[in-house]
Amino acid sequence: MPDTLRLLQVCCDLAGESGVRLASETTGRDYHFSESLSKEVKAKADKLLEELILATLVKEGLPILSEEAGYLDGNGSDDFWFLVDPLDGTFNYVRELGPCAISLALWKGMTPVFGVIYHLTEKRLYWGGPDIGAFCDDEPIIPSTVMQKRLAALCTGFPARYDLDNNEEILAFGALIRPYAKIRMVGSAAAALLLVSRGSADVYIEKNIMLWDIAAGLAILAGAGGKFQILETKTRWSVNVTACNGHIAFE
Repeated sequence: MPDTLRLLQVCCDLAGESGVRLASETTGRDYHFSESLSKEVKAKADKLLEELILATLVKEGLPILSEEAGYLDGNGSDDFWFLVDPLDGTFNYVRELGPCAISLALWKGMTPVFGVIYHLTEKRLYWGGPDIGAFCDDEPIIPSTVMQKRLAALCTGFPARYDLDNNEEILAFGALIRPYAKIRMVGSAAAALLLVSRGSADVYIEKNIMLWDIAAGLAILAGAGGKFQILETKTRWSVNVTACNGHIAFE
């Protein structure tokens, strides 16, 4: 079994250092749209950050799932693996449109151990896990106590892989989010889950979201006292997720 507290410190240091490095990069905002997925944005910053992060994490010998590099085999250690999104909210970053973050997580199978998110817009480090608690820098964070959907703020989004031409699915999604008081799309799953973890929002729902987008945020939310459920889809590494403050019932 890996020394998870040591790995947590490694990831905290790595996320902060990567954020500082990105801030000094003059061409990081160069970007293009993917040829294979028309709504997917690729920026120079994604590759720069991934190279920095993987250079450290591969030395730990655990499998890694990273957005750009895909799945990298490790030596295997009781189903532990890293999940990495080098830059979550890429379009927000390149257009200075909203929050973006560096997201690192350690899971055992499909259960989070810890998550680390460096919020690039706020320049703050969030970290935590189910047996750790949840923190912004060194200050504990907790979710809201809202219990009713009609009073709740919901964060959601439409990932690049979401089929916006499927009217039946759009109508079903509309029915799912309709009971909530307010709906917000912030453009970063990691940042959205932090909003729930610290009580600014109450619920997060997203369909066909990639696991690396939410791995760290779900770990931190669990550490804060929130709850989540994941339903796997037919696409590898893509899931449907619902997360909340721990007080609002799932469907």
